Amino acid sequence: MQYEIDVNGRIRQVAVHRAGGAFDVSVDGRTWRVDAARIDAKSMSLVIHPGAASYDVAIAIDAATGLLSVRVGTTHVAVALNGRRGRRDDAGHAATGPQRITAPMPGKVVRVPAHAGDAVRARQTIVVIEAMQMENELKATRDGIVSELHASVGASVEAGSLLAVIQ
Repeated sequence: MQYEIDVNGRIRQVAVHRAGGAFDVSVDGRTWRVDAARIDAKSMSLVIHPGAASYDVAIAIDAATGLLSVRVGTTHVAVALNGRRGRRDDAGHAATGPQRITAPMPGKVVRVPAHAGDAVRARQTIVVIEAMQMENELKATRDGIVSELHASVGASVEAGSLLAVIQ
């Protein structure tokens, strides 16, 4: 899988490929072998070779910005994946209009707790996708009604695929 990742304004080209029980991860052309073990639905323990450096990593979607919130050890970083950033108005507030929930990365839909026509609250889970052995809960950023639902359990999705619209 290929990604373009914006970390603090710096664009990185990242490629991830399964290599047996591990992953080969290339960042801007430099490659590491990574052993990954799931800790819970949003956290993993990574051992990076060479050097066998170990990191606990947690990844979540920031419902307010649409960015990935990544914690490596005690360091928190907001990350935009494949150029997808949360829409903001000029004052820095979340944009008005329909909320379009899109897949932040390629993956598989594992749960769809919301249904078309449902009234939902801010921070309520709408769709859950699994990517890189982690579940990502995609949530409503504000109260509304699910006007469109394009996700179904078991479906594969690409980064940027429209999963739901909330009015």
